[in-house]
Amino acid sequence: MKLVKVHITLKEGVLDPQGKAVQGSLNTLGYDHVNEVRVGKYLELTVNDDANIEQEIEEMCNKLLANPVIENYSYTVEEGVIQ
Repeated sequence: MKLVKVHITLKEGVLDPQGKAVQGSLNTLGYDHVNEVRVGKYLELTVNDDANIEQEIEEMCNKLLANPVIENYSYTVEEGVIQ
């Protein structure tokens, strides 16, 4: 088994209304030094060992997990995950 950690973020220049809302709330709570917040997604996938796992992760990200038009993604694959 392997653990895949996927990080998805909005591309630079894409408006982030959720991030703006979080920033506004933080500023309201007195955290005035926070100038910008960008919200993303983090996913963990436990997968079976497979020689093509990197290719499959790319396909999963491009087809479902991320929107490649407005989002970037990166991932790591950790070996020997115990269930």
